[in-house]
Amino acid sequence: MKAAVYFGPRDVRTVEVEMPQIRQDHEMLVKVQATSICGSDLHIYRGTLDGIMRRGHSRLGHELCGEVVEVGKAVGNFKPGDRVTMAYSASCGECYMCRVGQTAHCETTKKAVYGFGDAFGDLNGTQAEYKIIPFADSHAMKVDPGLADAAVLTLSCNLPSAVIANRLADLHPGESAAVVGLGPTGVMTLELLLKRGPGRVFAFDPVPYRREYVAKRFGVEALDPYDPEALEAVRAATGGRGVDKVLEVVGTEDSLQLSLDLVRPGGTVAAIGVFTSDKFNLNLADVFLRDLTLHTNGFANVQPFMWEAHRLLVEGVVDPTPLFTHTFTLDQVNEAYCVFADKEQGVMKVLIRP
Repeated sequence: MKAAVYFGPRDVRTVEVEMPQIRQDHEMLVKVQATSICGSDLHIYRGTLDGIMRRGHSRLGHELCGEVVEVGKAVGNFKPGDRVTMAYSASCGECYMCRVGQTAHCETTKKAVYGFGDAFGDLNGTQAEYKIIPFADSHAMKVDPGLADAAVLTLSCNLPSAVIANRLADLHPGESAAVVGLGPTGVMTLELLLKRGPGRVFAFDPVPYRREYVAKRFGVEALDPYDPEALEAVRAATGGRGVDKVLEVVGTEDSLQLSLDLVRPGGTVAAIGVFTSDKFNLNLADVFLRDLTLHTNGFANVQPFMWEAHRLLVEGVVDPTPLFTHTFTLDQVNEAYCVFADKEQGVMKVLIRP
């Protein structure tokens, strides 16, 4: 079968690999109907995580809309023909960490993540024609037949992460807020935030077309984080204090610093960006003296929130389908990565068809 494989920084290829087979009773074989590229995948594409990827071997992708082909003897929740998705991290559902809701830290799978190299279990990825899901009953789920493939793809990672960000921020009606980062997960985070009855809302992103997208779709003030007047504009609009809550969805030194600069004393920063650098200008004295609450959750425990995210889609509370601006075939996977990584052609999110 065909699968996307990492060959080095900015070098992703579609190659022929061995057809996967069920080898454990808890596994199931799924035919991939659609997949996508997550912002966290770009860390791999750009070479930031080159040390954990085996060139010419490591497969990619962790967002899935698929159909069950075959199930192992111990799988009880699924049967061939079921339409499914799964959490980006594989979890057993039985260990201590799974029981307390920290499914990304599963002790059985050793924090395994689909398509993220040797350090995270060397699992097969979703950017392929078929894939194996281990411990299927524990972190896969059936999806409503009426949902678009694009909507289903957001259940593996993006939308549950947006749910988590909003829970951590715990915005109360009337409070001011800022969302830092307007990639796909950032936009979903913003859309959910607006359902909670906020007061003044600001959105930050350096890409002009992203700012235009949220300003037009949601009517929020979208600002350039590198505009020296942007921070002062927010402070001026909030009595010089800063906003009550900041939801950070980027994962860089600059985005974290901006979040800390934006929030008022006693406020909350919910940072769900995927931070890969070990160097940040985090001044603990400043956090202490301003009584800030800082949450980080980039290695998100999405499985416990997938049902809630699915309900949001079924009930029409959020609609992520407009975010999918580009469609590619699996054979075009390197082009898809290039367009998404370089923010070309007004891309917001890509859909890949095997």
